[in-house]
This record gives sequence, structure tokens and C-alpha cells, in this order.
Amino acid sequence: MSDAAAPPAVSNFLREIVSRDMAEGKHKAVVTRFPPEPNGYLHIGHAKAICINFNIAQEFGGHCNLRFDDTNPAKEEQEYIDAIQADVRWLGFDWGKNLFYASDYFETLYEWAEHLIRNGDAYIDDQSAEETRLNRGTLTEPGKPSPFRDRSVDENLDLFRRMRAGEFPNGARVLRAKIDMAAGNINLRDPVLYRIIHTHHPRTGTSWCIYPNYDFAHGQSDALEHVTHSLCSLEYEDHKPLYDWLLAHLPVPSHPKQYEFARLNMTYTLLSKRHLTRLVQGKHVSGWDDPRMPTLAGLRRRGVPAPALVDFVKRVGVARANSVVDIAMFDACVREMLNKTASRYMGVLRPLKVVIENYPEGAGEDLEAVNNPEDPGAGSRKVPFSRELYIEQDDFMEEPPKKFFRLSPGAEVRLRYAYFVTCREAVKNAAGEVVELRCTYDPASKGGNSPDGRKVKATLHWVSAAHAKTAEVRLYNPLFTRPDPASAEDPISELNPNSLEVIEAKVEPALADAVVGTPVQFERLGYFCRDQDAGLVFNRTVGLRDTYAKA
Repeated sequence: MSDAAAPPAVSNFLREIVSRDMAEGKHKAVVTRFPPEPNGYLHIGHAKAICINFNIAQEFGGHCNLRFDDTNPAKEEQEYIDAIQADVRWLGFDWGKNLFYASDYFETLYEWAEHLIRNGDAYIDDQSAEETRLNRGTLTEPGKPSPFRDRSVDENLDLFRRMRAGEFPNGARVLRAKIDMAAGNINLRDPVLYRIIHTHHPRTGTSWCIYPNYDFAHGQSDALEHVTHSLCSLEYEDHKPLYDWLLAHLPVPSHPKQYEFARLNMTYTLLSKRHLTRLVQGKHVSGWDDPRMPTLAGLRRRGVPAPALVDFVKRVGVARANSVVDIAMFDACVREMLNKTASRYMGVLRPLKVVIENYPEGAGEDLEAVNNPEDPGAGSRKVPFSRELYIEQDDFMEEPPKKFFRLSPGAEVRLRYAYFVTCREAVKNAAGEVVELRCTYDPASKGGNSPDGRKVKATLHWVSAAHAKTAEVRLYNPLFTRPDPASAEDPISELNPNSLEVIEAKVEPALADAVVGTPVQFERLGYFCRDQDAGLVFNRTVGLRDTYAKA
């Protein structure tokens, strides 16, 4: 793991548990794991789990395994495996030689399933999925035992081996644990351990047609890898009794302990992989890396620095109780980091032409501009200036209200790094729209300095019309219209129709050489980064102010 991804340890209940276990000599070394399913891309919620598992392991001198829970080949692809590894590395973590797959243990898991059958702890059930669901019971009513629950050990072994041999179609039979159909915890009501899936597996091909489900593969994989602390989010709390039951009924080499923490929930953000998949498959977004998506790939493409994300997770903290984090907190972390690191440039999103009438025609000059006032070592650059410029349309009002200090007829402002200018006339088109400003400048105010001590109340950014580059700028807003999209009957119905606005902007020529993914600040506008698409395209990472509160 890089130093940038290793924030100072902050006390929390998980660290206290691990610290106590180590002090009591329960373990020689701490081993954690991050076990994603390769059926989609990682999102910001996964970043919390990644940071917790890798940071705790590192702090206590252990290691964290990256293990793919690849037990459902119908939904898994190599693309997702590659993307997940890229995302974990992007956050600054390294699993070294500790890369594993649940499919590494398929033969052992199968043998352990037969062990349960021989001990009378598992049976083959022929009920359909619907019958199993109906007979499972409710939170207030016990379930009904399967009519196949009392099959003999020999019959169960025979059927299970024939399932493995591929004799039966999908859904014909499952292997279930024999626990307690009246258990208060529904997860203990004879849960399914194996199901039939006739499809190609990304790693094992067609060697298998039966696959363990998550509960059977997860704890046993932890045990095989000698994981000491299985740290997971609270939705797995109800699975913990089954986790422990299986470890107690199998000949596992170790007995890891599961501990749960609150998952990350954020306003205006949906962190359900099922719904994120719907967004992609329904083409509501351009893909898993669409900058509006809360995926790590989407955040990276939007220009979010990995250290800012790690810092955000640290600030959120580790707790047992679920809560919702205001997305403004995330934006503040991003904004704070980019303010220190991003070079400044000038870009005009909605151009309005300015002609400086007393500036010599055909003349021009290069003005000195600071690259980053927060970083003296960032140096400076030359910005071309000429008679015709572009400023933002919002920086002019023909009939301004009080406290509007930007350009208006007769008003004087400072052009950043350049001169004082005064608006003389607004030129309109046939529709009555202002299309050009006629101004004059004070040659003695070069560099934006007052020659006689007079003060102006506004400083505007600008670009030289003769030198400006045309860029496509993508302005991203929240993907959902409501702060709690997950609570909607159908979250997809809450999509924000204005989540993306594409405009044609004018930017200073130096931005033509901007590197893809490198953050920059458009002065007075926000932080942007060049997109991977061909041409000069910039994505807005975050504005300079909290726009959510205003909304």
C-alpha cells in the first residue's frame, strides 16, 4: 500500500477488537480479506470496506487478501475481475501474493458438502424455488419442512453426485443444510448451500455445473485462508449464525470471527449493485464508468483523486449504527484536496464576446499567470491577451441589481492578470439578446494593478478570442432528484433529467495539452479533468462551492 493511502489510525470498535485479540495472544498475525463478487464494478461503498480491511491489516502487521467470490458464473465476467483489481490499486492498496478466488476451493467445498450429508446435516431438496420460498415462513410464522428433508444419507449422496455429473437441469434440485425450520433467524431455516447452474465459468470453464452459494463459500474460504477477522457490513449480521454454524459442522483448518460495521450510505446516491446494473443495462448512463455513477471507475473518470476518497472514508469513521452521509461532505473532501493540487487555468463556459476598443488592432501580449496560489512551487505560465476576449455571460447584466459588482454599462472590473476594463456599450442581436460588449481598458493597470489606488469590486476570468480553444465541457449534477433514491418504489424513476449538461466552452490554449485524468481548476468555476474520449473534452469534478445546499 502506498503512503498516500495510509491515514493515521483513528480509534474505532474494530481496531479495539483486533488490538485486544492481539494483546491476548489469540493470533500470531492479523489476516483480513476483501471478497467482492465479480458481477459488476465497485462503488464508493466498497471503498469503505477496502480501506477498513487493508488499513487494519497493515496497522497490525498483517495482510489483507483480495478474494473474488466467483460462485455465480451466470452473472460474472473477466471484465469485472480486471476492473476490481484496477480499482483497489487505484485506491493505493496492494494485496501482493494474496490474490484468491472462491473457485480455488471448489473441490474442497464439494468434499465438505458431502461431509455435511454423511453427518445428516444436509439433504437434497426437489422443491421449486417458489415452493421453497412459500414454505420458508415469515418473521412471525415458522417454516414448513420440505417433504424431502428425511431422505437417507445414501440417497442424498447419490443425488448430489449426479447433480455434479450434470444429470439434472437448472433449478431441478438444490442442496440444503438441515438446521431448524422454526428458527427465529430465517437464514437458519435450512438454507440452500448448492444450486445447479449450467453455464461457462470465467475460471473453471465447464468443469462444474453446481456452485456453492455465498454463505457456504464465504466462511469456508475465510477458514481456508486462515482469516482472523472477517470484517463486513451490517447487512451480513443476520448471516453470522449461519457463518458460525457451518464452521462448527465442518472440518475447517481455522475458525475466523465475523464482525460487522455500518455500510456507507450517501444522499443523492444509490449504492445497490442491482440497480446500478439496471442503470447500465438500461442505457440510462453511458457505462459503469459514467462520471455520474458512484462507481470507483466513474469517480476516477470524473477526476476525483483517490487520496480524497480515502480521506472521506476516514472522516466518515467506523461505527455500528447505520447513518446517511451528506454528499456535500464528500464534495468538500474532494474540493479541499484539489485546491491544494490542481493547477489553475481560465475557461469560459458560456462565452460572451468583449471587444476592447482602445486596444490596438492586431496587437497582443503574453501575461504572467500563477499556476497554483496554494503551491508556490507550481510556478507560472504565459496567457495570451488580445483586443477581443470572451467572458462568462453571467458576468454581465444590462440592468444590474444592487450588489452586482461585475460588468454592466459604465461599470469597471479587473480582468484576471490583465487590465481594468470599463463597459461602454452592449451590442444586441435582432432578438434583443446581448451578443457583444464594447469596452475600454486602462493601459496603466497592467497585471490587474490599480495605477492610482482606485478599487474595483470584481475580478473576472477571460480567454483571448484569437487564441482560445473550443472544448466540450460536461457538467455533472446528482443522478437522482431526491436525497434518498433507495427508498423509492423504483429508484430508476427518480433519475434527474438534468444530471448531465454538455456545453461548448472556450478555454485558454494551454489546456489543449492537458493530460487525461489530471485535475485542473477553471478559475471561479470549479474543478475539471480531461476525459478519455477523443478531442478536447472536460468533465466537471466538483464546483467551487456547495451546490447541493443551494439546490
